[in-house]
Amino acid sequence: MPRSKQPKVDALRQVGCLNPHPERVTDSLFAASDFFDSRDLVQVKYEMVRRVCTDGLPVASSASAFGLSRPSFYEAQARLQREGLSGLLPKKRGPRRAHKLGAEAVRFLREQLSEEPSLTSAELAVRLRKRLHLQVHPRSIERALRRAGKEQPR
Repeated sequence: MPRSKQPKVDALRQVGCLNPHPERVTDSLFAASDFFDSRDLVQVKYEMVRRVCTDGLPVASSASAFGLSRPSFYEAQARLQREGLSGLLPKKRGPRRAHKLGAEAVRFLREQLSEEPSLTSAELAVRLRKRLHLQVHPRSIERALRRAGKEQPR
């Protein structure tokens, strides 16, 4: 992918702070100054909360002017109060790897399938819970077995 001619956009995208809808930001501050950047979601959320808390703008009006929803306002406000400015940074979402289904669990699943190839992923989930005390969704089992090179159960 070619590098953008706008390094700030690349940086915002990389850390998850690129506003997906900068065109929805209609607040006058963002129209009147180059300092305010509607592409910067952290700045947009901060200014949305600030306009309510210091300028007295109603929540619904502020959220609308910054292209966000009222629930987004309340979430940003709470995170700002609780964590400061860093609270407006995006949070990492869930695990990015199979954290429950380690080698031991996959080995157990493969053994079960070799003994009874007709087992479904739901049946495997029940056995996994009974034997290893792991509660895992059947889809997670299917993905783990696929990664391990096994045919996925029905």
